[in-house]
Amino acid sequence: MTKFETMGQDLSEFLSRHAAPELARVVNAFAEAAIPVAHLIRRGRLAGAMDAAVGAANPDGDEQKALDLFADKAFEQGLRGCGVRALVSEERHAPTIVDPEGKLLVALDPLDGSSNIDSNISIGSIFSVLDAPAGDGAREEDFLQPGNRQRAAGFTLYGPQVCLVFTTGAGTHVATLDPDTGTFRMSRLNLHIRDGSAEFAINASNSRHWPEPVRAYVDDCVLGEEGPRGKNFNMRWTASMVADAYRIIVRGGVYLYPDDARAGYAKGRLRLLYEADPISMLVEQAGGLATDGVNRILDIAPTSIHARTPFIFGSTDKVERVKRYFLYGDHSAERSPLFGKRGLLRN
Repeated sequence: MTKFETMGQDLSEFLSRHAAPELARVVNAFAEAAIPVAHLIRRGRLAGAMDAAVGAANPDGDEQKALDLFADKAFEQGLRGCGVRALVSEERHAPTIVDPEGKLLVALDPLDGSSNIDSNISIGSIFSVLDAPAGDGAREEDFLQPGNRQRAAGFTLYGPQVCLVFTTGAGTHVATLDPDTGTFRMSRLNLHIRDGSAEFAINASNSRHWPEPVRAYVDDCVLGEEGPRGKNFNMRWTASMVADAYRIIVRGGVYLYPDDARAGYAKGRLRLLYEADPISMLVEQAGGLATDGVNRILDIAPTSIHARTPFIFGSTDKVERVKRYFLYGDHSAERSPLFGKRGLLRN
């Protein structure tokens, strides 16, 4: 694969050359289904109050909005006829049969960042592809596979550009929706998450609830040039994970959504199967790392289709450093001089 051969190439043509046929069909179907979602988002209030609550909650207790349900239905319909036996979704309580003879399973977050619908901030859709086990039908336990068994993963980002970030197990690539043709065309190939970035993403308003290793890591970043890191950092946080993930994949940094002391957050907030697993596959295929603080995300088997996990991902150097904070206990410079400005593990 060369840039000359693939830059600007139609997504479907790229996939036909560089992905297994069954995966190419699913990724193409996801991309096509994302186009009407993107169109509705672009219309904003002209399409009605898509941020309006519909009077129901998803299985996790979050209030469902009109755009959540529109996207959920669009992807279900779009995946029909492309070899997907069943899907699970953030918006559904149980698996839904799509094509009974299909050989693949899809786990889906139809709309990541729903709280930003009315704010004109980038939001997105996330998908994960797994092999379906032998037999008929679809049970919840069929989906409870560790992320290292994913065949493909990706997300669409509905921003100033509509981008599809995807992998079929051979690198992380980006296709951009061409507004002139209405088709996705290849725009970035074999992305590599660089080390050395001075950016981190976390919701600082929850700092009083964080576990000590996360608080120590962020404190060290905030101390800037005068602190143990010896340089200044910028904090980024959009409340749309896909927007932060895209930025980190293309320019480096680290994203932290730890477990914390609030009620209901003891196992984190993000769902393992259809949020953390697909993002982790994309990140690892781009040379980065993804953990729950200590354990590799892709080695964790979900206990339910809506199971949660702490989630830290990004540049290898950043994630490895956070992991050391977890493994070696209290790293606060004020409490442990070993880890101060001239400490062994902080420099």
